[in-house]
Amino acid sequence: MLGRKSKLSRHNKLTLYKMRIRKVLTYASPVFGHAAPKALHRLQVIQNKFCRAATDAHLCVRNSTLHRDLELPTLSKYMKDASKRFFDIAGSHPNALL
Repeated sequence: MLGRKSKLSRHNKLTLYKMRIRKVLTYASPVFGHAAPKALHRLQVIQNKFCRAATDAHLCVRNSTLHRDLELPTLSKYMKDASKRFFDIAGSHPNALL
């Protein structure tokens, strides 16, 4: 469905990624701050493969170019931003247990 020969438009592939796949990859992202770099690298490889397959890009195209053209942050940047949002909300939450 997200492969190179898929009939979906690039916009629909990107929307599907943002709505479903990225949510699964970044589940519990505040905890990933303490994960091994190898685990984060493996998730980044999955995202890079998706970007390459969705755009049907050649191997000579850099991953940074794909991310910039698709307007997708890298997973580490996305997780860092999500963790920052989570802890900002948790810090100002009225429930002391959070």
